[in-house]
Amino acid sequence: MKKPFLLGLTGSIGMGKSTTAAMFAEAGVPVWDADAAVHRLYGAGGAAVEPMRALHPAAIIDGAVSRAVLKNWIASDPTALKQIEAVIHPLVARDRADFIADNAGAGIVVLDVPLLFETGAAGAMDAVVVVSAPPEVQRARVLERGTMTEAEFETILAKQTPDSEKRARADFIIETTSPEAARAAVNGILAKIRGEKDA
Repeated sequence: MKKPFLLGLTGSIGMGKSTTAAMFAEAGVPVWDADAAVHRLYGAGGAAVEPMRALHPAAIIDGAVSRAVLKNWIASDPTALKQIEAVIHPLVARDRADFIADNAGAGIVVLDVPLLFETGAAGAMDAVVVVSAPPEVQRARVLERGTMTEAEFETILAKQTPDSEKRARADFIIETTSPEAARAAVNGILAKIRGEKDA
């Protein structure tokens, strides 16, 4: 069975990755979203609910995995994150493999993975797109959302591969300073991949 071209999409917090992923979807490319997959797996009836119940019963509230409870557990137990990852990573990998198989007929599949470099998943991609913006734009976007403090933003940033390193490792870089520029870059990347795929 022929395999679609796997295009990894990543970028640090506030760089415009979700907006860019939507542009790929609008261009007719199937997009798998790692965060959305985790939400599905943690939701009521999701595949992660029973394994997480076995691991940490308090984390299950109303038949779903409570991220707030997990967050508190991670904060209080240094081994918690590793245990959670051991459960969730294989389930996410299966979800991704199923999505790729379901879209085998598509020429290109975009895999939207926030921690693509951090988790070592970049190696499985045919090419990697990094979305980027100047640091002051990134900071302003995140703080404008009103969902986190500056300290929380700095903590997340510290855990992510620096933007400069992501850019150095990317096959393609999309500057998200304007929607027009980002859309033009998306279309350009798709045209280039399709051209090389058909060559």
